[in-house]
Amino acid sequence: MATKPPTGDPVQDAPQVTPPKHAAAGLPAIGHTLRIAHEQMGLARTARTLLKVNQKNGFDCPGCAWPEGDKRHTAEFCENGAKAVAEEATLRRVTPEFFAAHPLADLATRSGYWLGQQGRITEPMYLPEGGDRYEAISWERAFSVIAEELTALGSPDEALFYTSGRTSNEAAFLFQLFAREFGTNNLPDCSNMCHESSGSALTETIGIGKGSVSLEDLHQADLIIVAGQNPGTNHPRMLSALEKAKTAGAKIISVNPLPEAGMERFKNPQTPLGMLRGTALNDLFLQIRIGGDQALFRLLNKLVIETEGATDEAFIREHTHGYEDLAAAAKEADWDETLTATGLTRPEIERALAMILASKRTIVCWAMGLTQHKHAVATIREVVNLLLLRGNIGRPGAGVCPVRGHSNVQGDRTMGIFERPAPAFLDALDKEFGITSPRGHGYDVVRSIQAMRDGKAKVLFAMGGNFVGATPDTEVTEAAIRRTSLTVHVSTKLNRSHAVTGRRALILPTLGRTDKDVQASGRQFVTVEDSMGMVHASRGNLSPASPHLLSEPAIVARMARAVLGSASATPWEDFERDYGAVRDRIARVVPGFEDFNARAARPEGFRLPHAPRDERRFPTRTGKANFTAAPVEYPQVPPGRLLLQTLRSHDQYNTTIYGLDDRYRGITRGRRVVMVNPADAAELGLADGSYTDLVSEWKDGVERRAPGFRVVHYPTARGCAAAYYPETNVLVPLDSTADTSNTPASKSVVVRFEPA
Repeated sequence: MATKPPTGDPVQDAPQVTPPKHAAAGLPAIGHTLRIAHEQMGLARTARTLLKVNQKNGFDCPGCAWPEGDKRHTAEFCENGAKAVAEEATLRRVTPEFFAAHPLADLATRSGYWLGQQGRITEPMYLPEGGDRYEAISWERAFSVIAEELTALGSPDEALFYTSGRTSNEAAFLFQLFAREFGTNNLPDCSNMCHESSGSALTETIGIGKGSVSLEDLHQADLIIVAGQNPGTNHPRMLSALEKAKTAGAKIISVNPLPEAGMERFKNPQTPLGMLRGTALNDLFLQIRIGGDQALFRLLNKLVIETEGATDEAFIREHTHGYEDLAAAAKEADWDETLTATGLTRPEIERALAMILASKRTIVCWAMGLTQHKHAVATIREVVNLLLLRGNIGRPGAGVCPVRGHSNVQGDRTMGIFERPAPAFLDALDKEFGITSPRGHGYDVVRSIQAMRDGKAKVLFAMGGNFVGATPDTEVTEAAIRRTSLTVHVSTKLNRSHAVTGRRALILPTLGRTDKDVQASGRQFVTVEDSMGMVHASRGNLSPASPHLLSEPAIVARMARAVLGSASATPWEDFERDYGAVRDRIARVVPGFEDFNARAARPEGFRLPHAPRDERRFPTRTGKANFTAAPVEYPQVPPGRLLLQTLRSHDQYNTTIYGLDDRYRGITRGRRVVMVNPADAAELGLADGSYTDLVSEWKDGVERRAPGFRVVHYPTARGCAAAYYPETNVLVPLDSTADTSNTPASKSVVVRFEPA
């Protein structure tokens, strides 16, 4: 039997610390997976559910976007994927009686961990203006509240329609269609806070804002560079691909400010030998200072250019533009400045260069460690420069690999969830539905918060996610949201966002990935796109947590009918009745989705076209792949300060907190910790086990404070510190963002330490 949820928040004021681990997965991962699954689901439900995860006839894991190969394991999931499934398929329930017993003021004091542990929300809930707690509401009345608020706005641009990466292709397409028929491009999404920098850099340089590699490419690579990423916690199934590449002879370079157990050794739980011995993954670990990546790749590019015969001259001549500008800029790269920016040694960089020159097929993978800096876009462009110099795009076993962190975040963007849509997409949408979409750009996440703060946005509708927990500058964000007239959250479970509301608020409970979805025409399936452009079906196998739940497509369709009424000629009722009708329309609007229904029915799904990968054709403004030559930047930190990066613990998926342990880093029973290099700690007088307040420093002079963090002496790069989000989001200034992409610079926060 599943266990009951905690009644009180666990005490977190005395975290326990042991030395960090040097291997990931293995027997501990299996044991932890089974314990969490049993607590949430019980034994029988655990077996029935986990054996369907990522299977061709099952459902897509609601966790990360890592792809599956054609041949699936019986257990095609990782520890953190199992945690995500267990929390969604939990037997715990949040009923109207729960809300009656817990007023908003009480919910606001609870931790994200406690809120998430309470279980699945069973009925629509409403917080009336002036009310102190949520109360049950009918679906019909809920949609009428939304219609009242939206139709009363002075302009459609006073509404914000936020999307989480969990949203299916079908729901995302309907959501953006509704927003544009309503009259706005205000479609912020979680990509704005993570891989927006990747999309911005790749669109400019290769013409498409997605990765260019497949799982098979990873297996064929000679060299894989993993930069600013911790696969062992954030994308654990990636470790299997790296292991297979190593077995085939690949070399691996890890570039990261912290050593991570998963990149040191992977104990594959799928094989006895893997659990016993494991596979060493890193051939070279470059422990770079936070934000030094652009300087590193610029120097490597200089050295490649200076090495006779190292560049692919034919590829550069035929397929690229701007080589001379890069060569001139790279010539100025300075060893001393690079060593200062990176904290690396000359022999380390020379060894990396030798590995790059020895590789005919190179892939660079990255995640938030590259994307959440002021100079993030320039950094990723520099990564692309390295690959272009050696002809490593459009070649088997080579290419760019931005590793997405949520299972359909890439698909949502493909479906049109974007505040700056391409004119060609809007033209196709308008032609298909007979509407006139707005052409002006909408708000991204940061600009949405600013609009709410300034009274320019008055309704926030969130399709999944935890907007408050995921966004920067917590106090500013929460105050901005409280200025709105209505907040609406389509959710499966509770999170912090439900406790921070506008004058009125709705919680609309929805089906999850694990739930059966039966509509008027029969049982439905949805589709998702993984991090490598594969689209496939997802079919839940469990009875819904409550008869009062609606699917995300149904919620959008009913909201559209309530808001747009008879003025809309869009067949919203047909779309709710049969998702195949939605896919037929997607096929006529979105390139690459022709014959969508038939192709989605294939067990293996289908791959979307990718011109640079498939044809070495680059749909950029020049018609070629573009070298770039941005000035090199890296963070400047005043004396007595450190540069803080926010990151996840191992018991965490995005803002969802599964537990209070970070097993691989040796930290248990608490999350308010700050990891500091022992030498830096000695200079700053920070004893291991002491408590400190973290205070960020930004040019606006505003004090942002995160109090009561236990100091952990940890082997971080010198001058750098690390702490978990969302607890440290309060330190990230709203206006501290990446150039071009406007992504919050959550990996580059200057902090000082004050006694707690």
